This record gives sequence, C-alpha cells and structure tokens, in this order.
Amino acid sequence: MDDENDMISMTIIANSGDARSFAFQALEEAKVGNFEAADELLAKSKASAGIAHKAQTDLLVKEANGDKQDINVLLVHSQDHLMTSMLAYELIQEIILLYKNK
Repeated sequence: MDDENDMISMTIIANSGDARSFAFQALEEAKVGNFEAADELLAKSKASAGIAHKAQTDLLVKEANGDKQDINVLLVHSQDHLMTSMLAYELIQEIILLYKNK
C-alpha cells in the first residue's frame, strides 16, 4: 500500500475513533437527562463518521476505477474501526431515544 493509502487508512481510524467517542459521550449525557448535549454529540459523531466514510469511499472508487488496492493490516484495522463506530452510533442513537421516551 502506498503512502497515500496509509494516510487514508489513518484518516478512517482517527475519525472513526472520534465518532465512537462522541457517540458514547452522547449516551452518558442522555443517562443524566441532558438531551441537548446528547444531540450535539451525536451530530459530532455523525460528522466524524462522515469523514471516515468518505475516506473509505475514496479507496473504493480507486478500486472500481481499476487501481487495485493492496490489503494490509492497517487497512483492515481501519475498516474494523469504521464498522464498529457505525454500529455504536446506530445503537446509541436508539438507546438515547429510549431515554427520551422514559
């Protein structure tokens, strides 16, 4: 994998990590009834995930355009981070709705 793809992988990892952290911070705010802060943190989570997802899409577009992508541990790790952060966001969003409707 070239340096550009390593940077894309690191962008995915960093922003996915931020997305996950913001989502869990939102959950903590919801637990104490601070739903405005929870909503703001969910928005930050979604924005960070969007950056990570765009970076992933850049890799997919390169592959689709015939630029074969080498797979290494860094890329696999980045995909793992993205998938888990997206799942965390979706689940936490649902849990926060439960807290709101309590």
